[in-house]
Formats: sequence, structure tokens, C-alpha cells
Amino acid sequence: MTMYELFSLLGGVGLFLYGMSIMSTGLKNAAGDNLKGILEHATSNRFVAVMVGILVTLLVQSSSATDMMVISFVNSGLMTLMQAIGVIMGANIGTTITAQITAFNLGAYAPMILFIGAIMYIFLKRNTVKHIGSIIMGFGMLFFGISLIKAAIAPLSQSDQFITFLSTLANPAIAVLFGIGFTALLQSSSSSVVIFQAFAVEGLISYEITVYLVIGAAIGSVTPNILASLTTNRNGKRTAVLNLLFNLFRAAIIILIINVFPQTLNLIHSLTPNSIARQVANTHTIFSIVAVIVEYPFARFIVSLSEKIIAVRPDESKQLEDRKLHYMVQTNLPSSVALHQARLEIVRMGQIAIDSLQDAVDAFFNLNEKLAERSMEGEVTVDILTDKIQERLIIMRSRDFTPKVSSMISKMMLVVSDIERISDHAENIAEYALDYKNKKAIISETGLRELKHLAEETLKSVQMSMEVFESEDFDRIPDVDRQEEKVDAIQKEIVNNHIQRLMVSRCDPLGGVLFTDMASDLERCSDHAVNVAEAFADLKE
Repeated sequence: MTMYELFSLLGGVGLFLYGMSIMSTGLKNAAGDNLKGILEHATSNRFVAVMVGILVTLLVQSSSATDMMVISFVNSGLMTLMQAIGVIMGANIGTTITAQITAFNLGAYAPMILFIGAIMYIFLKRNTVKHIGSIIMGFGMLFFGISLIKAAIAPLSQSDQFITFLSTLANPAIAVLFGIGFTALLQSSSSSVVIFQAFAVEGLISYEITVYLVIGAAIGSVTPNILASLTTNRNGKRTAVLNLLFNLFRAAIIILIINVFPQTLNLIHSLTPNSIARQVANTHTIFSIVAVIVEYPFARFIVSLSEKIIAVRPDESKQLEDRKLHYMVQTNLPSSVALHQARLEIVRMGQIAIDSLQDAVDAFFNLNEKLAERSMEGEVTVDILTDKIQERLIIMRSRDFTPKVSSMISKMMLVVSDIERISDHAENIAEYALDYKNKKAIISETGLRELKHLAEETLKSVQMSMEVFESEDFDRIPDVDRQEEKVDAIQKEIVNNHIQRLMVSRCDPLGGVLFTDMASDLERCSDHAVNVAEAFADLKE
């Protein structure tokens, strides 16, 4: 192979990858936030999750992109592992569409496709049209890249060294390993399958060898997800392990089918006897569907296995339990029972928010990163519960209840929002704790004592308000109001004191920003707490 041919091959691969990226970006922009919305609403029904995985991967043209979104959702608690495995299965089917597209010999039309896409993208003003133009342009790049790859590969059929190398792939095990390594290097199973497809079209490798290379490519496709999961929590890592397990089992299933029923390949071959490119594409698609059908009933086993590989720790079990609804599990109960259960659920959520605030405050004054991280995890839990509780409250409000009950449900939704805001401020304080430790900001001892006093009074205000909401002891509301006024007065006083210290350089500017921001967040926690305590005060008889 000459240097020109090598550069042509590399350029073709690069253009193909860039075309895929352009297509993916255009499709994402055209769809807006709908893709993430679709994934977020993948239900516990695994069949729906599989369909969602297929749809999203068809749109973004990358199973790795879909899998990475799934990892991020599982990492943030928006998706369970059982939902994730369904989407992962669907993504492995959806990604086969690339090979189906490239099986069409559209290389001669690639320049015209590129030109049309470029005209739309550069000269037309409407965003929707520009996004469609970028999709078409990416499509043209993809086929132009394939043309370069084929042109660079063709002379290799005359190379004794390359033919000798390819002969080693006649061993199925070596072919699978090469497929894994080649795909891990390219970070794209679609790209490696297209290149293997081109090898087969040029007669460099047989259809049977290509099948084993494609099997290896499926396993190698998990490499980007494993790398991405290194920065996630343990649940995010389990999602990457899920993907790896699915593809390992998938490879084992397909290899078993090929060897026990060798006529399977003959059958696929006979569907398009005159097009080896289509044969490879059909094999890729059919085997992906078969693997999903076979593994679908064993999804729980695969999830369980991933949880054994990365063991579930006690604190994770508690977190998972905290993020479930404990009381609002039924929606067709009498109004009195439904309201009581909603109150219990909101109180439980409120205590998690208080714990998160306490952790954040302790993290700040003790410079403890673990407490800051625990506070942030608590905030995620509160966010998840907020969505679940408000969803149930909306269902309750749609029922034929009395005006008073409907009003109580509406006020409960406001209470949930106030608790969620307290949790948001707790997260801010946890971030201040990390900033205070890492940036070495200077706050004087006097300033720290003042902040600590404000934090203690704020926690007292929040706890008192939650107790009033839980017990409906409205006679304590004046005490709650006095406590909130006390917090307001302390906040104003210590901010004024701190400004005076800044003027005489007893605290540095960065410390001054942290001080005032934290004081503000604490005071706002108390404001939201009062709203919680007074939510039902005007409904008392």
C-alpha cells in the first residue's frame, strides 16, 4: 500500500466519521430536546424501553451516543438499570441501520448530495432547514468517505502481505478479537462494520469471516461507554457493565447459532445473493434482533449479574429506597386517605431535604468533601421525589374531590416546590464547601462564627416549619414567623459586619463572595420553610 492509498483510507474513515457526527448533530438539533425527553420517559415496561432505544439510535445514528445518554440518566437517578437494559437492547438494533444505508452504492451521487446539503446549510436562514441541510451534508460525507475507503482498499487485493495478514482472520477466534480491537481503536462499531463491509465487497475477505468480524465489532462498541462510565457513580458503571454483558452474551448466542445451524448463514446469503454488502448488513441486523429476542427474558438476570460484578453497597440500597414512593403507591383511594398518604410522603421528602441541608452546612464548616457529595446526592433524591410526588398529586387533582380537597392538593404541590428549593439551596452550600476548601478562600474566624450561628438558626427554622406542616399545629405558626424574622435579622447583621471586615482587609474578596452567597442561601431556606408551615393555615376550620 502506497502512502497515498494509506492517506486516502485514513481520510475516508475520517470523512465517514465526521459525516456520521454531522448527521447526528443535525438530527439532534432538528429534534430539539425531544430525544432526551423520549429517553427520560422510557417506562419500566422493557418492551417500550427497547422501542425507545431503537428510535433514539435511528435518529442519532450512534448506539454509543444513546448508551452514553442512558449512562448519564442512570448516573443521575432518572432511569433504573431495568429501564437501561431495555434501551441498550434497542440501541443495538438501531445501530444496524448504518450498515443497511451504506449497503446502497450511492458513492457516485455523494458530491451532489454534499452540494445540496451545503447549499441548504449555508444559504438558507430557517433553523429547521439548516438542520435538515446538515443531515443531508453528513449523509453525503458518509458516502463520499465510503468511496474513498473502497478506492484505497481496492489495490490491497494485489498486496501479498495484506492478503497473508487477512488469511490469519480465517480463524474465527482471531477474527472476533480483531473486530474487538479494531472497533475499540475507531471508537465506533458503525465505522468498523462499514470497513469490513468494504473488505468483503472488494473480495479481500469472505462473507463468513466478515460475520465474525462484525460479532467482534459489537463487543468492541462498548469501549466508549466503559471509558465514559469511569467518571460516573457505581450505578453508571453498572450500566456500562450491562452493555458489555449484553454484547458478550450476544456474541456467544450468535456463534452458537452459526456453529449448530450453519445453514443460517446460507439462508441470509440467499436473501440477496448478488450483493455481499447487503448480506453483511442483513446479518448485522438479523443477529441483533435475534440476540435481543433471546436475551430479553433474561434481562433481570443480566441486571443482577452487573450488580454482583459491581456490588451494591448499603448506602446505595438506602438511596434507591429513598427515591421510591413509600406511601403514594395507589391513586384511587378516598380523599382523606389519599391526603394523609401525600402528607406522609411530603414529610419524608422534607426530612431528606433537611438532612441534605445539614450535610451541606457540616461540609462547609468541617471542609468535608464526602459530606458535600452526600448533600448533593440528597438533592438528586429530592428532585426525583419532587417529580414523582407532583405527578401523583396531578392525578389526584383530576379526580372529583370537593373544592377544599382540591385546594389542599394544589397547596401540597406548592409545598413540594418549596422543599425542592430548600434542597437546591443546600446543593449551593455544598458547592460553596468545595470552593472554600479547594480555592483556599479566607474568611475570618469571626465571620465563620457568624455564618455558623445563621446556619444553626436556619436549620431550626426549617425543622420547626416541617413539624408544623406534619402535625397541623397551626398555633405554632407565630413561633415559626418569629424564627424566620430572627434569621432575616441575623443575615442582614452579619452581611453588614462582613462588609466592614472586607473594608479593612480581614477577609479576602473571594471569601467575601462565599460569605454573602451562603448567607443569602441560608436566609432563603428559612423563607421557603415558612411557606411550608403556613400552607394549610388558611384552610383550618
